[in-house]
Amino acid sequence: MTDLSPLCMGPEQTLREAMLCIERGKKGIALVVDGEQRLLYTITDGDLRRAILQGLSLDLTVTRWAHERVERGNLNPTTAPAGTLPAELLGIMQAKGLRHIPLTDDDGHVMDLAVESELTVETGLALSAVVMAGGMGTRLRPLTDELPKPMLPVGDAPLMEHIVTQLRAAGVQHVNVTTHYKPEVITQHFGDGAKFGVKIKYMHEENPLGTAGALGLMSPPESPLLVINGDILSRVNYRAMLDFHRENHAWLTMGVRVYEHQVPYGVVEPDGVSVRQLTEKPTLRLFVNAGMYLLEPSVFDYITAPTTERFDMTDLIQRLLAAGRRVVSFPVSEYWRDIGQHADYENAIEDMRIGIC
Repeated sequence: MTDLSPLCMGPEQTLREAMLCIERGKKGIALVVDGEQRLLYTITDGDLRRAILQGLSLDLTVTRWAHERVERGNLNPTTAPAGTLPAELLGIMQAKGLRHIPLTDDDGHVMDLAVESELTVETGLALSAVVMAGGMGTRLRPLTDELPKPMLPVGDAPLMEHIVTQLRAAGVQHVNVTTHYKPEVITQHFGDGAKFGVKIKYMHEENPLGTAGALGLMSPPESPLLVINGDILSRVNYRAMLDFHRENHAWLTMGVRVYEHQVPYGVVEPDGVSVRQLTEKPTLRLFVNAGMYLLEPSVFDYITAPTTERFDMTDLIQRLLAAGRRVVSFPVSEYWRDIGQHADYENAIEDMRIGIC
């Protein structure tokens, strides 16, 4: 029987506490129970990320969330009797598009948790990856005079080694790397990837092709493809990202990050010559591109073959949207830092030193 205590929380705890509970339990779900361990609601990693996209406060209690939002587990979660056979549980999951089913006794007490990934034999995450490592890193000169940006040291390893290590830990076995600037530094360090526990292939760009154009150098994958910028330091849960991608039936899922900016002035909303409203120093809450994407193999039909013109991921996304294909946002709530300028790099080094990344 699974020890359910790390997965359980009370109904008056907050969404922020639910996030910590999900991270602690490492199952992608929190079980909301009453004082006698009777199941009230379930809240998944995907539920929380949708709450972030909807602008909900993470200080909202789970009870309020359950009554204000429509999610599959918040008012009438799917359960099965304790002792249900794995084959039957997998059938229910497949029919309802679930990845978890709490197992309860006749009185609704939670006795166990069935998790799809634990009921099936997985040899690895059904995902391959591309690390975009061809950038010139001009804003980080002179640090990048001799090293490509993904090879700048962060802690005891190059930035890109942290990315590859994280991919391997997530179960990714095949990694493609695009190169352009000083490719030999990257290839000499990583080789075929064997000593890092992955298989690495290189795609060299003689001329920069753009973040989507470089994908035209490879054959369409057989499973979803994760594309990540080589200057990102993050602890994003790639398995959760893949689950979110599948749950939302996306052609392309884009990682996004909440960015808040306080306007240092009073903002006027005019109505012709009249003033409709004056807001003093408002904070704008925006979602920005986090530099990571999940693509279905069918997306390759929309990728332009390599030419002399750049074809960036923004171009690809616009092309998909114009064709009516589903593109979704995956909010990155975990640690994330884009290392584009000297201050970013110095902060990343400090983050690594104190152990928050």
